[in-house]
Amino acid sequence: MFVMTVDQRGSRRDIDRVDAVLDTLADTATVRPFERTAGDEIQAVLDDPTVVARLCVQLSTDGHWSVGVGVGVVEQPLPESTRAGRGPAFEFAREAVDAAKSQRIPLAVRGADTRRCTHAQTAARLVADVITQRSEQGTEAVTLMRSGITQSEAAQQLGISPQAMSQRLRSARWDIEDDGYALLADLLATANETTT
Repeated sequence: MFVMTVDQRGSRRDIDRVDAVLDTLADTATVRPFERTAGDEIQAVLDDPTVVARLCVQLSTDGHWSVGVGVGVVEQPLPESTRAGRGPAFEFAREAVDAAKSQRIPLAVRGADTRRCTHAQTAARLVADVITQRSEQGTEAVTLMRSGITQSEAAQQLGISPQAMSQRLRSARWDIEDDGYALLADLLATANETTT
């Protein structure tokens, strides 16, 4: 099982972003939904490593969140409220979010299998690094490609040549992003298998 604990960065100098992020995450496939646990922190219980992979990178690259992923057992039966949950995965998530706060890429993964969790954390940070290092033009190009249109159509929308579009996508390193997510999901799944 996975517990994600996500804490707003610099909240004393910023608006409270929790309600907005909870709205964004409302349709996420979870075992127990994201909810505010204390102050500017949210938490959820998840069982799908693919969802965890996407979310932890998405939130850590947003610029407003420190993300901790705890991998491990949760006490059963799970209470209806996420914040009432107990077990090692919750404890690991707390340790992870605290560790994430001091990192350049504010994301950490903790669990009983330290080696596998470290590998998952490294994969997550590498994917996040690819995304955060993109130029504005690269981000725009990738966003258009993710909308399902062809590279030629995206180039046309941006008013650039297909060759220039290809160059933007290469510079954005978008070709390795999906593989990076797949690697991260596999590493999270493997770390989780060792706890059950």
